[in-house]
Amino acid sequence: MNKTVNINLANILFHIDEEAYNKLQRYLQAIKKSFSATQGSEEILSDIEARIAELFQEKMESDRQVITQKEVNEIITIMGQPEDYKIDEDIFDDSANAKTTLPPRPIKKLYRDIDAKYIGGVCSGLEHYLGFDTLWIRLIFIALAVFTGFGFIAYILLWILVPEAATTSQKLDMRGEPVNISNIERKVKEGFDDVTDRVKNADYQKMGNHVKSSGQTFFNAIGDLIMFFFKVIGKLIGIILIIVGASGLVGLFIGLFTIGVLDSINLPGIDFYQMVNSTDAPIWLVSLLSFFTVGIPFFFLMYLGLKILVNNLKSIGNIAKFSLLGLWLLSMIGLLILGIQQASAHAYTGSTSTTEVLPLTHNLDTLRISMKTSELHENQENVGINGMTVTYDDNDDRLLFRDNILFDIKKSEDSTAQIRIRKDADGSSQKEAKAKSSEINYSYLVSGNQIVLDNFLTTKAVHKVRNQEVRATLYLPAGSVIVFDPSTKRHMGRSTSNDKNMYRRDLANYIWILGNDGELKCQNCPEKSVEEDPSGKVIINEDGIDINVKNDNQSIKVKIGEEGIQIKSKE
Repeated sequence: MNKTVNINLANILFHIDEEAYNKLQRYLQAIKKSFSATQGSEEILSDIEARIAELFQEKMESDRQVITQKEVNEIITIMGQPEDYKIDEDIFDDSANAKTTLPPRPIKKLYRDIDAKYIGGVCSGLEHYLGFDTLWIRLIFIALAVFTGFGFIAYILLWILVPEAATTSQKLDMRGEPVNISNIERKVKEGFDDVTDRVKNADYQKMGNHVKSSGQTFFNAIGDLIMFFFKVIGKLIGIILIIVGASGLVGLFIGLFTIGVLDSINLPGIDFYQMVNSTDAPIWLVSLLSFFTVGIPFFFLMYLGLKILVNNLKSIGNIAKFSLLGLWLLSMIGLLILGIQQASAHAYTGSTSTTEVLPLTHNLDTLRISMKTSELHENQENVGINGMTVTYDDNDDRLLFRDNILFDIKKSEDSTAQIRIRKDADGSSQKEAKAKSSEINYSYLVSGNQIVLDNFLTTKAVHKVRNQEVRATLYLPAGSVIVFDPSTKRHMGRSTSNDKNMYRRDLANYIWILGNDGELKCQNCPEKSVEEDPSGKVIINEDGIDINVKNDNQSIKVKIGEEGIQIKSKE
């Protein structure tokens, strides 16, 4: 059982056992004694303590872990003994007696260089990390910000996520230099004495010569090459993730604040959203939920890309991660609830039907049927769904408008002419659906021997889009003579049949009589018969289509009738 001590190292609290504490205290006292006569000794000691605290934090798995002699010995190995790293101006001379041994050069870490910053030190920090001149990096950020907006978002995120190089050890990490007693002293003395860069160059030159002199085998070179390609691929993946994530965030951000929240841009279809939305949820709420639902995954994609590219990227913290996860789940649940409500609004279909007797003039031989268009068609918006659009009446009130009304012709049971109008609409219940259908406006006009049907329906915008439809059916006595106006071409229903099997849009401008079987009989349709050159013929009549093709070598006969297709060939 060992006694533990609480210590404050660089304003960080640690639990350390007594033996480890005594060893660490002797080590720090030795360092203090070694630099007692050195200019800036207090700052050197402060930076050394800060670096030791950082190393302790890296090795601790929890805040309650106790530091032992093992961790202290590892720290001393990394930092070095004061007598081994005593720096004096004589050591920078190319003397044969110099015995300084430098550890391997560590990997650079990305920090913001606040000593050479214009705004946040991001570009100057990237200069150390990437090896590019700061001017070019700044120009790239400006270009991306002006032409895509990505540069602005990326700079802000790097400013937030990348830590600043505040301590001496962080500045050494930023430049890729070992963080030990030697370099900490040198870095501090540079601030006082303005030491030239020949010190760093001399050290790098020695290390480069050492690496070159050691040599590499062929297989080591192959291994390094493979690892290089893997690293390149990893960096490319990181760049792709950053571009995808940032692009998604920029697009969502613009959409949220220009359309959803501020409603500063009135795009086509925005007004129609209110007509389709059965939940009555405001567009800003749906936009906000959509932004969080889609944007948070994009943010983590970009954050993952940054983590791949930047080794020491500052974590956003567990609190932020779990907060974003909770916000994403709440947004997903919110959209799911709205989606269920929207779908339930179309769960039932209700109908309202009315049947009226047509006051036709019986002494007139021919009944003419036509369709009337509306001036509302000119005021409707271009965006719609299932044929339903938004339009405005003379008072600028919103209406829902649909102009694909269909009608059918059927034989009545007696000698009276009737019209049956069925209105359909959807709702969350049968009662609501029936109520919605009753709010549909549709009319027709009978004048003499002419029936004029509206080719459109309207309903108030407050009733929302609920697949409103109108189907008109004319019940006429057998023997009624009918002429269809060209305006009825695209409004004839499938239930109306004719003896010529003519397509519905072709019934106009011919005279028809309604037979006892409910089928229209054409009175003035031309017989379709065509004869070609002597080598063959094509006949189209009531018996079907008869095609006979002849030449010197063979005879081919193709007949299409009620019994199917017959093909005969003779040599």
